[in-house]
Amino acid sequence: MDDEAPEVTEQDEQPAQTDGTADEGVEEVEAPPEEITYDEQLYPARPRRLRPRANLRGGSIRRTFSDPRAANGQNPAYVEWLVRQSMLKDADVLSRQLSGSPSMWRNPYARPDARRAVSTSDVWFTAYPISLITRAGESFLTALADPELWTAFERIGINGVHTGPVKRAGGIRGWQETPSVDGHFDRIGTQIDPAFGDEETFRRMTDVAEEHGGIVIDDIVPGHTGKGADFRLAEMAFKDYPGIYHMVEIPPDEWHLLPEVPEGRDSVNLDAATEASLADRGYIIGELQRVIFFAPGVKETNWSVTAPVIGVDGVTRRWVYLHYFKEGQPSVNWLDPTFSGMRLVIGDALHSLGDLGTSALRLDANGFLGVEKSAEGMPAWSEGHPLSHAANHIIAGMVRKVGGFTFQELNLTVEDIRDTGAVGADLSYDFINRPAYHHALATGDTEFLRLTLRTSLQLGVEPVSLVHGMQNHDELTYELVHWATLHQNDVYTFRGEEITGGELAQRIRQDLVEAITEPAADYNLVFTTNGIACTTASLIAATRGHATLDSIGDGDVPAIRDAHLLLAAFNAWQPGVFALSGWDLLGALTLPRDEVADLIADGDTRWVERGAHDLLGVAPEAERSASGMPRARALYGTLPEQLKRKTSFASRLRELLRIRNRFGIATARQVDVPDVAHPGMLVMVHELEALDEQGLPVVQLTVLNMTDSAVDGTVRSEALPHRATVTDAADGREVGTVDDLASFPLSIPAYGARFLVLARPSAE
Repeated sequence: MDDEAPEVTEQDEQPAQTDGTADEGVEEVEAPPEEITYDEQLYPARPRRLRPRANLRGGSIRRTFSDPRAANGQNPAYVEWLVRQSMLKDADVLSRQLSGSPSMWRNPYARPDARRAVSTSDVWFTAYPISLITRAGESFLTALADPELWTAFERIGINGVHTGPVKRAGGIRGWQETPSVDGHFDRIGTQIDPAFGDEETFRRMTDVAEEHGGIVIDDIVPGHTGKGADFRLAEMAFKDYPGIYHMVEIPPDEWHLLPEVPEGRDSVNLDAATEASLADRGYIIGELQRVIFFAPGVKETNWSVTAPVIGVDGVTRRWVYLHYFKEGQPSVNWLDPTFSGMRLVIGDALHSLGDLGTSALRLDANGFLGVEKSAEGMPAWSEGHPLSHAANHIIAGMVRKVGGFTFQELNLTVEDIRDTGAVGADLSYDFINRPAYHHALATGDTEFLRLTLRTSLQLGVEPVSLVHGMQNHDELTYELVHWATLHQNDVYTFRGEEITGGELAQRIRQDLVEAITEPAADYNLVFTTNGIACTTASLIAATRGHATLDSIGDGDVPAIRDAHLLLAAFNAWQPGVFALSGWDLLGALTLPRDEVADLIADGDTRWVERGAHDLLGVAPEAERSASGMPRARALYGTLPEQLKRKTSFASRLRELLRIRNRFGIATARQVDVPDVAHPGMLVMVHELEALDEQGLPVVQLTVLNMTDSAVDGTVRSEALPHRATVTDAADGREVGTVDDLASFPLSIPAYGARFLVLARPSAE
């Protein structure tokens, strides 16, 4: 696509026209014959307006009279400046570099392959750029490229780093960039944000990772961008750019329906009445299935309207645009005739994989790529839409085609996760069980966790296809979409009574809020309707009765560490990827709310859980990260300190991951989640890829105690081979024999985790 800036002109002055008649009273004199000209000889019948000289005059230089400082569509210099920064322009250049290359046909790409992805890298460190404390003058990417850090990761057993979003994000107002409104998930460029480093440093990081047996994982955001150059060009109706977004031009004679945009803002959210009015007139599809980040007076619908914007053609327009998330994150349109949105996203992916050298990509917000008007009176179809599946297939297929893999962060129903994963991303984030294991720890009862694990198996989402994460940059999600939406009227048995899925979701949320937020704990905060802002350590502290951060003393750390390792064992001792963050590795607590008062003022309480942390202890005196995040209190110490102590969190995590690696649990198959003898127990039964002497899969059990008291119980499952010997992988000791009822007794200490391996009796 040729993205040269348009020329904005005034009409050229034309010579005065005559009627071709002589003035009255003027004698007409015959002109003397002249020698025939070259033109007359070569073009005897060509009208004057089509002769070469006339054509040349028609193409004369056009001059613009716009203010060269103006930041609007009437200034070609401003438009060209935006084009040079746009992601769509970069995507066109990047795609042409790979088009026709034989490398595009060397890898299978049609079907997701979870086990191949997990075999590539199965233990991930999930970074958050603005929260990492670095050496003075050192960038985030330089810190992640440090061989000392990768040596520590290798010792622990971490073989992948998910960088988090590091490309330019936020928006553009006039000639100035504006900051990110969602932790750099509002991308506006393919370039690395200078605040985090540069492309050369990123490539060095991937080289260092490879030297230590690891890979680097980057992000793309298929669902939306920020309000950068692409959005500003779309507002100006420049070429293909409006096709990137779900945006609709509202005619001026209907502007009375639209709210005024206050001074200093470029758009305003529509209220429900305006949304309905525009939908009735056929401009937009109206109400969607839910309003993510709903907040009265801030975000009441998924639609916003722009202030008047002058276009490159001189026409002033107002647009209504869709945004599933925040107002500064306009949604990408995956089925526009220009396919501009698709080109933009694929170009961003190819840049990360081909230019930066990453091995995998996270697909953020990829479950909301299709919207469609529903029957009269019903919300628009916006979740589980077939277009989302098709778009994910295209993205994931393209990534596999160039040798990488993808994982999706998709908090929808289990069926949606299954269907999207059937043709799309190789792996999915484990939103199915994540709130459930938090609930198990908070209540000392694994009943809901057993239900989520079984539901996942029954509906065809195997654990090997999931990324089992601990804390990341987001809240402890408790939307429980599966139960609260599609299955809200289904009946389940819970705590001895029959309740609907909707009632079950409400009860689980209530349990979590009461157990781990104020007044029980004033440092974990509810985040809109999505979940609870907390760290893993602060969640555990709340379950142990600490009402304030100040009440957590040094003597309380061992119990918090033990519970933390228990949750790590749940995530690591099952098939799939295990992921944890710097907040987990160091045992970070939430920040006091007054330290981030300006950041949480608009209701985004997640900032309390994103405290700055220093993995290697390179800046012990630093009180903030380079991005300005205050340092969080860390209970466990730096990684070098921890790796010197056998009882530390990192050292014990290393032993836990050593067992995981030795037995290949990452690519195993989960076959049963049986009932338990004690409500605090959890048993997961797996078949390993390894075969025993009889040529049968080795059976493995992960047995956990989600309470702070020792438990004596019985493990029973029809999947257990009778008379098999049960051995604890941690110390090699025999703990029992499976009887003819497919059971055996077991004692587990408080917050205990046992990795048990079964050996069938010999054929003799």
